[in-house]
Amino acid sequence: MTEEAQESRRGLILINTGPGKGKTTAAMGTALRAVGNGMRVLMLQFLKGSWHYGELDAVEAFGGQWVMKQMGRGFVKIGGAESDPEDIRMVEEAWLEARQAILSGEWDMVVLDEINYAISYGMLDPAKVVETLLERPPMVHVILTGRNAHPSLVEIADTVTEMRQVKHAYEKGVLAQRGIEY
Repeated sequence: MTEEAQESRRGLILINTGPGKGKTTAAMGTALRAVGNGMRVLMLQFLKGSWHYGELDAVEAFGGQWVMKQMGRGFVKIGGAESDPEDIRMVEEAWLEARQAILSGEWDMVVLDEINYAISYGMLDPAKVVETLLERPPMVHVILTGRNAHPSLVEIADTVTEMRQVKHAYEKGVLAQRGIEY
């Protein structure tokens, strides 16, 4: 490896956003690659929590190399009424754990699943997230998922991928399928 290439090795900020399907799945694919390269991965799911997803069982096979935690109650209702204070409290708790994990250097990669939703719903201040990402140890990778990534996060990210839906089985009345959506 050239000296220049060695100097360019650093932790990256990746964002998977957009209205299409696959943001979390893409983050998990990257996490799987990281674990396969001997890295330790923590995945915090900011809003998921009420359903049992197949991914929860799958990551157990990696032991402590890949830890996944559901930090919410499930889907958050938005629009009209104020956000439920319990959901806000849970997002704040998830953020405190995320911040500690990112800054600790204990994890090579931290996936903040659905954090973009929490920010766009007004449940988390994007400035706090930006500040932490800029303070992280040099080799810590962070992936943020969810629609409507905040412009301040997009600005500091190294790679931003926008998923775009072309068509979806749900539009034909096909319900969510085990092994595909959960």
